[in-house]
Order: sequence, then structure tokens, then C-alpha cells
Amino acid sequence: MLSAVQYLLGGVSGSLVGFTLGLVGGGGSILAVPFIVYLVGVTDPHLAIGTSAFAVAANAGANLLAHARRGTVKWSIAGPFAAAGVIGAMLGSSLGKAVDGQKLLAAFALLMLAVGALMLRNRGGSEAAAAQPVRHRSARVSAMGGLTGLLSGFFGIGGGFLIVPGLMYSARVPILYAVGSSLVAVTAFGLTTAVNYAWVGWVDWPLAFVFIGGGVAGGLIGTRFAHGLAKRKGMLNLVFAGLVFFVAIYMLYRSGHALGKW
Repeated sequence: MLSAVQYLLGGVSGSLVGFTLGLVGGGGSILAVPFIVYLVGVTDPHLAIGTSAFAVAANAGANLLAHARRGTVKWSIAGPFAAAGVIGAMLGSSLGKAVDGQKLLAAFALLMLAVGALMLRNRGGSEAAAAQPVRHRSARVSAMGGLTGLLSGFFGIGGGFLIVPGLMYSARVPILYAVGSSLVAVTAFGLTTAVNYAWVGWVDWPLAFVFIGGGVAGGLIGTRFAHGLAKRKGMLNLVFAGLVFFVAIYMLYRSGHALGKW
């Protein structure tokens, strides 16, 4: 049972993740697990992963409604992608539960380094890319959905940074629709992972809801700042990538120390 201070820190952690998501437009949810472990003080990595998976799914679901109202969700592609990915997420989360918690955090840190590198790249789509027609390639879409679902479930992340390019590659969908459609998969993968972890008691529901509440508030603030700093988007991505690198290196250090590597 967590203390009142830890739940307060959970709300702060959620607001920081939400703020980052609102500010840079993606990738921020990968900070959920390290925040829950190192800031909130949840000692069990599996509990942190299960709890963050539900929180990420809830936030993605809320954003999905907004994108659906704007018509930027291609359901004919998002559906098959998510359906295949749910199977992958169930398998991945089952594998993740069987891995030692500290080793899982170390692997998570390596993933964060990859995400930080991706954040340094320009994620803006060109007009030519946005004009490309959507082509349905069911086998490729399903295969990519299964692969991203597997990784999402294993690490307990939303996986949007994998899903968006995966949709663009497998379905030739423009980036605007890839972002909107990816939220279907992020929601589905997160819920699948959360259910799998909840089955063995690895979800702290009060912490998850506090985290979500903080994320909503932080997201609103981050979005407001993003409009004012739109011309500095490249600098924001650079700062965020630096933060991800810092947290990843810290996680590697802590995990290596816990495993007796140094």
C-alpha cells in the first residue's frame, strides 16, 4: 500500500508526462515507468509497468475521441492493425511478466535510448507525403501490428513512436492519419497489457487514476505552451531527447547496481 505522499507524487508524475505529451506531441508516455519507479517509489518494476500501461491506455483513449471527431482516424486500417497487435501485446506482456524486473528495466532503458535518438529526427511530414493515397495491404498491416503489439506489451508502453511509422510503412497512410489511427492501437495494446498484469495483481488502480488525472491537467498546460513555442519545436524535441537520454542512463545505472553489475 502506497502512502499519501506517493500518491501525490503519482499525480505530479502524471502531470509531467501529460505536459511533455502536450508540449512535444508524442513520446512522453515512455517516461511513465521510470517516473513511477524512481519518483513515486514503486519498488516492483512489474507493478509500475502494469499501472503505467492502464494510464497510457486511458490517456490515448481520450485523445482518440478528439482525433475521431476531426476525422483523422482510418478505421479500416487501424482495426486490423490493432486486432493483430492485441495478440502480440498479450504475448509480449506475458513474456515481460516472466523476466526479472531489474533486467526488464535495463532493457527498457535501452529502448529509451532508441526513442531519444528517434526524437532527434524531424517528425514533420512533407506535403508530398500527406498527399499519398491510402493503400490497403492487409498482410503487411497485420504483421506490423503484431510486431509493434509484441514490443508494446513486453515493455508496457503505448508504443506510438513505433506504431506511427509502422502504419505509414505498412499501409502507406499519410502521417496525419497515422497519428490519429495509432491511438486505436495504443489504447488496445495498453488495455491488453494492463489486463494481463491486473490478472496477477500488478496494477495499482488508485495510483493509475491519480496518474491519469495529473496527465490530463499537465496535457492541457503543455498544449497551451506548445502553441506559443511552435516555432521552437526542433529545440523542444532536442530538450526532450536529452531528458530521455538522461533518464535512460540513470535507469541503466540503477538496474546494473541492483543486478550487481557494478
